[in-house]
Amino acid sequence: MSTTIYQVVGFLLSILGLAGCIAATGMDMWSTQDLYDNPVTSVFQYEGLWRSCVRQTSGFTECRPYFTILGLPAMLQAVRALMIVGIVLGAIGLLVSIFALKCIRIGNMEDTAKANMTLTSGIMFIISGICAIAGVSVFANMLVTDFWMSTANMYTGMGGMVQTVQNRYTFGSALFVGWVAGGLTLIGGVMMCIACRGLVPEETNYKTVSYHTASHNVTYKPGGFKASTGFGSNSKNKKIYNGGAHAEDELQSHPSKYDYV
Repeated sequence: MSTTIYQVVGFLLSILGLAGCIAATGMDMWSTQDLYDNPVTSVFQYEGLWRSCVRQTSGFTECRPYFTILGLPAMLQAVRALMIVGIVLGAIGLLVSIFALKCIRIGNMEDTAKANMTLTSGIMFIISGICAIAGVSVFANMLVTDFWMSTANMYTGMGGMVQTVQNRYTFGSALFVGWVAGGLTLIGGVMMCIACRGLVPEETNYKTVSYHTASHNVTYKPGGFKASTGFGSNSKNKKIYNGGAHAEDELQSHPSKYDYV
């Protein structure tokens, strides 16, 4: 029962994590404008992996996609690649885990095959969760670096007076969604790997016993052979089980009257 619980709970957590990774990848609020020094503004800017948006106080929002690939920072392209790889691996793992569920029986599929499929899907979920967490963490590290560099450029060494004002960006909601989704996918994959151990059939140490059908035995004699069915007297049975070689030895060990001639 515990094996089924581990498998089902891991499957559900992986589904939630994969859905969260897809939602985080498509969200536009990976970085939002920091309003700490300027809480009152007529324009609010935020950016995602695929486009940047501007929202005005009137409620009008305008988004502009990134029309270039080579012009984007290398770290942003790396984050895109990590999130896409995580989603693809999670989707494949989800497809495999559906057929690996213990409650679903396809043909004469053995428990060993289900155990292997469960382990494969669990490993894919773990890698998918790691990719999602790594992608979000790389983007967050990039934001932190840019934030402190922007803060240092805002102030001069003369009395701490503000010389220039420029936009600073902080963590958006998509980062937190990506962290939670990656963690759920990772936990789901670990639980699937744990459930794999319960699906492997235990090996038995019983010795195999082979049964043979009754066959006709043949007793060889110097003058020919005689077939027996095993239903004769005790003397016949003795000759049958001893074989032809023993029959010859027995005849030679009891000399007949012709041996003295």
